[in-house]
Order: sequence, then structure tokens, then C-alpha cells
Amino acid sequence: MSTARPPRRSKAFNLANLLTYGRLVAVPAVVGLLFWPEDHWSRWLALAVFALAAITDYFDGYIARTFAQQSALGRMLDPIADKLLVAACLLMLVADKTIQGWHIWAALVILCREILVSGLREFLAELKVGVPVSRVAKWKTTFQLLALGFLIAGPAGDTVLPGNTMIGLGLLWVSAILTLYTGWDYLRTGIHHLIDEATNPL
Repeated sequence: MSTARPPRRSKAFNLANLLTYGRLVAVPAVVGLLFWPEDHWSRWLALAVFALAAITDYFDGYIARTFAQQSALGRMLDPIADKLLVAACLLMLVADKTIQGWHIWAALVILCREILVSGLREFLAELKVGVPVSRVAKWKTTFQLLALGFLIAGPAGDTVLPGNTMIGLGLLWVSAILTLYTGWDYLRTGIHHLIDEATNPL
């Protein structure tokens, strides 16, 4: 006599993935709120949504590891959600001139690095090569999120903390410098395996 197996729950709707979906939804929400220039309430609300999304970036990974909720879908969407959130915020902050002048170069460095790393990760994944996240990369992410938080608050934050925007711009440059360092690590690894593949073809 066969016993029926209980239906398996889809990993697509586990808590870790739901937090990642929430981060994806936060992208258009933050962009929409930043469309209201000079309105301090929209800046604070955009900051609240961004901060909540940034917090879920830590908790979705922690929950996935702790409660065995890791899935291929989560591994694919997690970095996409992170990059979309950062890129969208940087573009909006440049558009509303919170980031302007020479500071735009820091934003460009961050955006170009994200594109470069995405391509390298795809290439290395085909070679079955994993690239662990270094401590410096974690610091880069922390400074990046802090910088964006200060800059999203922008002029609204300046009324509460004088120099808020300048603090955000300073943190943006720190993040850009760390971005160059970590980007070189990924590039060096990619070049190493690319040379190996060229000299030792299958």
C-alpha cells in the first residue's frame, strides 16, 4: 500500500524570496517618490522605502541560509534586485542634481563596475568558478547604501543635519574607491580564467 507524499511547497514563495520581491517592488517606489522635487515629505518617504529595502538585503540572505530556503530563483534575483535599486537611485539623484559636477564620476564608476561584475560573474559561472564575496566588498556595499541614504534625504536631510548632502557625497567617493578595488579583484579573476581557457582549450 503506497502512502501519498505531502505536496512540496514552492520555493518561489518562501520568506527569503518574498523579501527579494519586496526589494524589486521598492525600486519603482523610490523612483516615483524622487520625482517630486523640493517636496521634503517625498524625500523622507523615499528614504524610508530605501532603508527598508536595504535591510531586507541582509535578512533575505540570512533567512535563506538559516532556514534552508536557498533556491536558484533567489540566487538569480538577489543581485539583480540590489543592482536595480542602486542604479535607479543613482540615476534619479543625478537627474535631480543632488549628484552633480565631478561627483557624477563617482556614480559612473559604481554603475560601470556593476555592469562589469555582472558580465564577469556570468562568464565565470559558465566555467563553474565561484567568486566569494570579500570583506572589502561588504564594506563597499555598506558605504554605498549609507551614501545613497544620505543623498536620498538630500535637501530634506540638510534641514535636520547641516551638511547631510556633503556627507553623502563623501561616502559616495569612498564607495567608488572601494568599488574600483573590488572590481579589479573580479577582473583579475576573470582574466586569469580567460587566459587558462585560451591556453588550455578543451
